[in-house]
Amino acid sequence: MTSPVPEDKLRLGGMALRNGLLVHGPTHWAAAVRTEAGELKVASGRKPNLGGHAADGVPGVRGVLKLAEAMAVIPLVKRALPEARLPMQDIRTLGSMGAAALAGQAIRAAGARKPGTRTAGREAAVALVSLAPALLALRSGDLAAYHGVEHKAIAGYEEDSDAADAEKEHDRCGSHLVAPMLAAAAVGNVAARRAGLRGPAVEAAVGLGSAAVAVELFVWGERHPDSPLTRLMRRPGFEIQRAVGTREPTGEQLEVGEAALAEILRVEAGQVEGGQ
Repeated sequence: MTSPVPEDKLRLGGMALRNGLLVHGPTHWAAAVRTEAGELKVASGRKPNLGGHAADGVPGVRGVLKLAEAMAVIPLVKRALPEARLPMQDIRTLGSMGAAALAGQAIRAAGARKPGTRTAGREAAVALVSLAPALLALRSGDLAAYHGVEHKAIAGYEEDSDAADAEKEHDRCGSHLVAPMLAAAAVGNVAARRAGLRGPAVEAAVGLGSAAVAVELFVWGERHPDSPLTRLMRRPGFEIQRAVGTREPTGEQLEVGEAALAEILRVEAGQVEGGQ
């Protein structure tokens, strides 16, 4: 079990790119990539503020806002570092996303033709189908290796150890959101349909609600790392990381992660010295 983040360390998060790593700090982001020519490129910038810090005391809202802030960083990264290749930036993955959307609609349509069959099990099947593109993205190219770089670089920083020696699975990985999010979405969609509610707005509301529930459970798990419930919630995430989501990176890939980590520490240190 990974220990909590030491008080003298920044709380860092990240996202694996197809050719590098994006790291989030409290106020800034930093990214490093390996270009097709083999060159190492680094960029950084300030994170957008959508009210995530102001909503820290508001359960449900805080998680959604922080996820939105993380997503808002992506176009900034692409503008500053055009060579960065995003996880879904792949024709095969985009095609699987379209196929998954059609399959989900087909499952729901089959249920609609049979009154009384709109069960949580059917909605869970739709949710699992929607997860397929993300799993396909992880299995293709170097994305899984850079996911391992993300975990090892951050763990090495937090533990004052060599990133190469750190575990490639991590307690704070977003994969731990998957199980509670799928469960909440299945229950929410069944409740909405039984109430006669449907349409894109309803699906969006259920999606946001399930994300909020998943984030709150994630935060609770961090506060109670030794709880049997926490271990149960994290088990699917660890299995995703072990079997699909991460791969041991090469020395060159770890070098990219070290560059991203050094850059985020540099810009965050400058923020502190300048008076936040």
